[in-house]
Amino acid sequence: MTNHRNLRRGFGVSLLLLMGVLSSCLKLLKPGHPISKETPPSPPIYSDSAAWAALPTRPDSADTVPYGSDLRDQQQQASADVFFVHPTTYYGRKSWNAALDNDLVNKFTDREVIRKQASVFNAAGRIYAPRYRQATLYAFFEKKRKHNGEKALDLAYTDVKASFEYYLAHYNQNRPIILASHSQGTVLATRLLREFFDQDPALRRRLVAAYLIGYKVPATTYQVLRPCADSTQTGCYVSWNAVNWRKPFPRFEGGVAVNPLTWTTDTAYAPATLNQGSVPQSFDRIDRGVADAKVHNGLLWLHDPAANGYTRVRIFGHHQLHYSFHLVDYGLYYINLRRNAQTRVRAWELTTEQ
Repeated sequence: MTNHRNLRRGFGVSLLLLMGVLSSCLKLLKPGHPISKETPPSPPIYSDSAAWAALPTRPDSADTVPYGSDLRDQQQQASADVFFVHPTTYYGRKSWNAALDNDLVNKFTDREVIRKQASVFNAAGRIYAPRYRQATLYAFFEKKRKHNGEKALDLAYTDVKASFEYYLAHYNQNRPIILASHSQGTVLATRLLREFFDQDPALRRRLVAAYLIGYKVPATTYQVLRPCADSTQTGCYVSWNAVNWRKPFPRFEGGVAVNPLTWTTDTAYAPATLNQGSVPQSFDRIDRGVADAKVHNGLLWLHDPAANGYTRVRIFGHHQLHYSFHLVDYGLYYINLRRNAQTRVRAWELTTEQ
C-alpha cells in the first residue's frame, strides 16, 4: 500500500507540473535558437536495454495494471508482440530534441505514459517501447513548423525507425505484431506503418492491427492498408481523437476515426453502457459506463465523463484545445481497447491457421 501511495503522490506532482506547463504561454517553451545551430543529442544504441522504456524480458512500467483491479500482466504467455511509440513527454527549451539520458523525462515517460497507455496491451502481447530523441512539445505549435519542428520530428523518426529495425532483427522472430502509439508517437508510427508494412506484403501479413491514437491520420495515408471496419479485422489500423461533444477541433478534423465502443467508422452513437471500463489519470480504479462515443468528421465526440479524473487539455492562447481529451485518449476506453487487442490477436491466429 505504501508503494501505491508513493506512486499516487508522484502522479500528483507530475500532473501538476504537466498542467502547469500546458497552462503557461507556449512561447516560454520555445527553444531560443534554430535547430540548425545545435548539435543533436547522442543517438540511442538499441542493443543496450537502457534505450528501451519497456522490454518483456525485465520488470518495467508496461507490466502494470490499474490498482485494485483484477487485470493481470500476461506478456510471458502472449503469442504476439506490441511495438509501442510513446507520446511527447519532453517540454524543454534547451534543445529541440530530448537527450536519451534525461532522467526526469525518462521517469515521466515511464510513470505517466508507459504505465497508463502501453500497459493496456499487456494482455495481448509482449511490449517493446523504445526511448527516442523526441521533439519538444513546442515543435507542434511552431507557426513555421517546417523550419524547426519538422526537422526535430525527422530526427525523432530516425530513432524510431532504427529501434524497429533492431526489434525485427533481434526480438520479433516472425511473431505477429501490434503497432501502437499516441500523439507524437502516432506521427512517427504512422510513417513507420507506411514505410514498412504498407510497402511490404510479408510484413503486412504479420500485422495484427495498428492503433494510431491521438493524432490525425488522413484516409489517403496508405496505398494498401485500410481502417479497421469491425472488432475482429486484422491487418488494418485504428485511430481516434477524443473531443468534447459537438465542439470544433479543426486540427484533427477530417482524419480517420474508429469508434472504440463499436470498432466501426460509422457515425452511429455508442452509449456509455457499451464502455466496459475507463481508467482515470490517477490509475487507481476502473470506471464502468462513464464515457460514450460518436464519430463525427474524423473526431470522436463524447460528453463529459460521469466521473472525475479525465482532464481536458489546457494551453493558454489555444482555446479550441480546451475541448480535447487528448491526455486521456487511452484511459477513456482502456478496457475496450485492452480486450479488442486480445480479440484481434485471436482472430489473426485463426486466420493463419486456415
